[in-house]
Amino acid sequence: MMQAMTSGTIVALLIAGMLAGMLVLLEAGRRMALRHKIQHPEDKGAGLGAIEGALFALLGLLIAFTFSGAAERFEARRRLIVEEANAIGTAYLRVDLLPAAAQPGLRDGFRRYVDSRLAVYRAIPDFAAVKAELARSARLQNEIWTAAGAACGAASGPQACMLLLPALNQMIDITTTRTVAAQTHPPGLVFAMLAVLALTCALLAGYGMGAGRTRSWIHIVGFAAIITLTIYVIIDYEFPRIGLIRINAVDQVLIDVRQGMN
Repeated sequence: MMQAMTSGTIVALLIAGMLAGMLVLLEAGRRMALRHKIQHPEDKGAGLGAIEGALFALLGLLIAFTFSGAAERFEARRRLIVEEANAIGTAYLRVDLLPAAAQPGLRDGFRRYVDSRLAVYRAIPDFAAVKAELARSARLQNEIWTAAGAACGAASGPQACMLLLPALNQMIDITTTRTVAAQTHPPGLVFAMLAVLALTCALLAGYGMGAGRTRSWIHIVGFAAIITLTIYVIIDYEFPRIGLIRINAVDQVLIDVRQGMN
């Protein structure tokens, strides 16, 4: 819990720093424009609009791509949770095809396995605990596979093996897919570029406001707040187990599978 709070606090501090930086640069840009107007009253700033337009368009494009990518990865992670729940449920039901003597041990292994899989994602962002639970899940996978193979050998026909083993294989494979999906994010350089570009645009926006005699606090605060909030939502989408946007509710399908094993 402490690590989860720490991760959330770090994100909150970064966002607060981003907001403060944009406000400071908006004001700095405005003062630079006023000073330049006093020193060079004849300068009309010809050609600067094209540069500002290009930078703001680049900021919008980068926000659009990162937001869209984060939303797609969020949906993919939700879909994989459902796929894993279905894979585990199918494999568990096919245990019925094995000899009765082999079923209790396998069913107990399935229960412990689902508990471990749930614990993996509840442990985020405690990466040491996540790594330990992943190792435990891998051990339980080996135990289930070994026990299923031995039970298949004792079965009266090949039908049990032909149905159970592929289901177990799919159940095991989905864990790797989910782990990779959880670790898939844009490079840190992309987020750094987004932050630098947002701050640069804040400076240029402040410079453009220097044409007026008074500050427009609605525009200043509104611009900084909206851009900062958008970046926060993108980060929240990318890490949906430590922020306000949560994927944990989808874990209920896996919890339901576990309760069906009781």
